[in-house]
Amino acid sequence: MPSSIDLAGAEVEIADLPQRESRLRNVIEPLRSRFRYILIDCPPSLGFLTLNGLRAADEVLIPIQAEYFALEGLARLMKTVERIRGSVHPDLRIGGILLTMYDSRTNLSRQVNEDLRSHLPELTYRVVIPRNVRLAEAPSHGKPVITYDISSPGAQAYLALAGEFIARSKERMKNRT
Repeated sequence: MPSSIDLAGAEVEIADLPQRESRLRNVIEPLRSRFRYILIDCPPSLGFLTLNGLRAADEVLIPIQAEYFALEGLARLMKTVERIRGSVHPDLRIGGILLTMYDSRTNLSRQVNEDLRSHLPELTYRVVIPRNVRLAEAPSHGKPVITYDISSPGAQAYLALAGEFIARSKERMKNRT
């Protein structure tokens, strides 16, 4: 379920509604049996929209830019997930961390990558999403990068991410049984 600019006013609209933190979950619950995966794109702020997404989710995939301040934001987000686990959703888990906007030519990107892999190796995806012009161009053409330029490094990275995501999901299912 992609996010869009149309949701900008939704924060205000749902603020006074009953069960405001569970509205998305209540809509998705009857659909779960029809889909293997339901992906919810949330805004980077912790408002009612993101809280609804976290409440509806089984797990969280955290994209993190290869930037210094993103590491600080990651620590805060992980604490937020812990608080949500302790209050409204005890089964919520962090499914992984995805490094995005990675540029192997910069020391900063390489350092953020090393820090993530040394501190959170089991959570950090092997795939990294590179900084790529085609990724930036695709939305302006109204297309996902997969249809805009499937051969671009960014599209290929997202395809690899999908494969790793599915493999991790299958491994978790195998470990539960």
